[in-house]
Amino acid sequence: MSDITIYHNPQCGTSRNTLALIGNSGAEPRVVEYLKTPPSRTELLALIAAIGGSVREVMRSKEALYQELDLANPARSDDELIDAMLAHPILINRPIVVTPLGTRLCRPSEAVLDILPQAQRGAFSKEDGEPVVDAQGRRVNQASD
Repeated sequence: MSDITIYHNPQCGTSRNTLALIGNSGAEPRVVEYLKTPPSRTELLALIAAIGGSVREVMRSKEALYQELDLANPARSDDELIDAMLAHPILINRPIVVTPLGTRLCRPSEAVLDILPQAQRGAFSKEDGEPVVDAQGRRVNQASD
């Protein structure tokens, strides 16, 4: 059983890059394709609490459904937002990674490097060719957040 879990959408480049970075550390994570197997309310609330952000920060606001359901409306309660994510898992931002070192919404994908228990084993570039890790397993550049 792996001590790393990724809530993954294989259609998302950021999610695929994050999964590949986990693999580049030698870990074999538990992969939860959350569109097929959505988290329960309890699981989703625990993930949001572990990330330490707000419910809105874990929502995918770029989805058309977000606008259609008027979820940007500040009058919407956290419970309403959670209900929307449970009814429509595509509204859950991804990827979310859980490791013994923490839980993180990994956007950008290299944010996962801060919570991986093992170092990178070699060079890694994103699907678009952007280098992230050099041949010695060191981060090439820090994302500015």
